[in-house]
Amino acid sequence: MSDLTLTVMRLGFLAVLWLFVIVAVQVIRSDLFNTKGAARTAQRAAAPAPAGAGRPPQGQPAPAAAQQAQARQRRGQPTHLVVTQGSLAGTTVALQGQTITLGRAHDSTIVLDDDYASSRHARIYPDQAGQWTVEDLGSTNGTYLERQRLTTPTPLQIGTPIRIGRTVIELRK
Repeated sequence: MSDLTLTVMRLGFLAVLWLFVIVAVQVIRSDLFNTKGAARTAQRAAAPAPAGAGRPPQGQPAPAAAQQAQARQRRGQPTHLVVTQGSLAGTTVALQGQTITLGRAHDSTIVLDDDYASSRHARIYPDQAGQWTVEDLGSTNGTYLERQRLTTPTPLQIGTPIRIGRTVIELRK
């Protein structure tokens, strides 16, 4: 091979190597300083409930007894989920009867920017009795209710801390 060909191959290899380093640095930087997850969570929390959710169809009024039972059930029930510690501290998500997923995945309700969180870490959902329940979804580092690691779906009480890595979440009125 001629010296010119060898020099061109060396420069091409060096350019590809630098391109790889630049892309790797950009990926690491976006993982460390990503704020898109927090913005998406805030947008979901601010989104209104779908029209008609929890209401009877138009033209069919709900029975008065059923409305009173719903009002009694709502009284004393939590209305939102608050992140009290971690990178998303202060974030609030309104509880509207839907399942709330927690994890690093971009489609989670609360996207956790935490090294100790799995992509699909845990979920919080209402059961048939209207009680909110937390469930670990097979995460590597576990989900803790107060200081106990969750092994089965567990009912939540208002103010009880849920710890996922450095992030702490609570149900509040």
